[in-house]
Amino acid sequence: MTTYQLRLQTVTVGGNSYQISSLLDLQQYADAAGLATQAGVPPAGWPLFGQLWPSARVLALFMDSYDLIGKRILEIGAGLALPSLVAHHRSADITVSDWHPLSENFLQQNVLLNKLGPIKYKTGSWDRENPALGHFDVIIGSDVLYERQQPEQLANFIHRHSATAVQVIIVDPDRGNRVAFCREMTDLGFGYSSRRANSLTENGDVYKGCFLTFNRNNAEQVIA
Repeated sequence: MTTYQLRLQTVTVGGNSYQISSLLDLQQYADAAGLATQAGVPPAGWPLFGQLWPSARVLALFMDSYDLIGKRILEIGAGLALPSLVAHHRSADITVSDWHPLSENFLQQNVLLNKLGPIKYKTGSWDRENPALGHFDVIIGSDVLYERQQPEQLANFIHRHSATAVQVIIVDPDRGNRVAFCREMTDLGFGYSSRRANSLTENGDVYKGCFLTFNRNNAEQVIA
């Protein structure tokens, strides 16, 4: 039974309006069947997936003009997956991944709200093998480095699911874990660059953060 409250937001990206169903606030919680606990999602972190975070808005703007042609794209730790919805609207070959048990439900609801076609979803746990996920030419994520153990876990996850030639784009709101993550990625053979993000999100809110971009083109690095 649904015991959480929702809100409907309109987000305009590149002149297109997207209807996004999200949790009302960070006080929502419902895990009667224990699915979130089983997946390792703590009660305090349960509602995080269901919010539209500023970094996701910044990444969504980026995906509205990014060259998508011929690229297999994966969004990691997607939550409400606004960047993926923008890319999907542009006919990208995109797969959405998250570890929260309700992320897929919200994704499919938002796909219907926006009258989009089917979108691919795969559960993606960074601390374990995900053999059904495959490899991708582009991996994107926003605000995914909020826990101390995540730099190593996420770097290894990306390593396992990177195609021979891959670009990784992470929007980070200047969290302290990004230095460790960049070190882990360079140790795995990725080239790295950083630039400041636009100072405003699409709704005019002030944003402080950066784009972390990693590239690699080495067949020996890809794990089957």
